[in-house]
Amino acid sequence: MDEIVGFEVDSDDLIGAEDGFLAIRRLRLRNRRSDGSHSEQYLCDFIVRPYGVDAVVVVLYHRTRSGVQVLLRRGLRPPLAFGRSAERVPVAESRSYMYLTEVVAGIIEAHDRGIDGIRRRAAEETLEEAGYRIESKDVVFLGQAVFPSPGAMAEKFWLTAVEVKDPSAQISLCGDGSPMEEGATTEWLDLDRAIAACVRGDIEDCKTELALRRLRDLLQTQSA
Repeated sequence: MDEIVGFEVDSDDLIGAEDGFLAIRRLRLRNRRSDGSHSEQYLCDFIVRPYGVDAVVVVLYHRTRSGVQVLLRRGLRPPLAFGRSAERVPVAESRSYMYLTEVVAGIIEAHDRGIDGIRRRAAEETLEEAGYRIESKDVVFLGQAVFPSPGAMAEKFWLTAVEVKDPSAQISLCGDGSPMEEGATTEWLDLDRAIAACVRGDIEDCKTELALRRLRDLLQTQSA
């Protein structure tokens, strides 16, 4: 089969961008092959977020005499509450998905340019979602960014970590002003126990598990 060397775009529409947080970009495409021929036209829909394409993920950790603790945040996730109806999922679920446990994360905004911009965004999200004031220079990257759902969205997750020296310095969670931030809580949990909770399914967020595992790898490398 000939290699696909590009695309021909027959139409490109944005649906739902007028007043929504997310929109659908609807492309009608044809694959362009290396021999100059084209495939039949097909529809390609994917989610776009005018507010910002990528997101930063932040693992806050604290060293104790017995090991390393990480901060987990439990917050509202309406898309899970409304999107996982019994008739739509392959396996019946007994738990409610009003809340989800995750690490800190937030959208990288248009003015957050370059690596320093991502670090600044990590610091701002840490203050809003976790109540800790950190210096952006102390934010470290946990390897390369990853695509969480490339079939549905062009978003990348930039995985980072920052050490909290004094867990007692936490202030009230201010959030970003959205009602979706209401009722959020945080807790410190042993790093290995947090990863085990991901394996058991008590924590079901993929970016959280990946970031925790990368943090553990980093700390093991540093102590070797």
